[in-house]
Amino acid sequence: MTYNNKPKPDDRSDNAEKLQAMIHDTLENIEAAEDSKAFTDSETQIQQIDAKNERRRESIESYRAEIKDEV
Repeated sequence: MTYNNKPKPDDRSDNAEKLQAMIHDTLENIEAAEDSKAFTDSETQIQQIDAKNERRRESIESYRAEIKDEV
């Protein structure tokens, strides 16, 4: 059996746009998580939300650095 699988060409022409969309989505997730903190009394859950949002902020910094590399 012969496979004729070929990799897709590397098209990075819209990477900056995709990264910008990812930043937007991540910012919305941060806002939603912050809003959800108002509905919990669990200190553990609040700490988990804060930790996740910190990781999201780090991701945003990485996305922005990648956008600079693309432009």
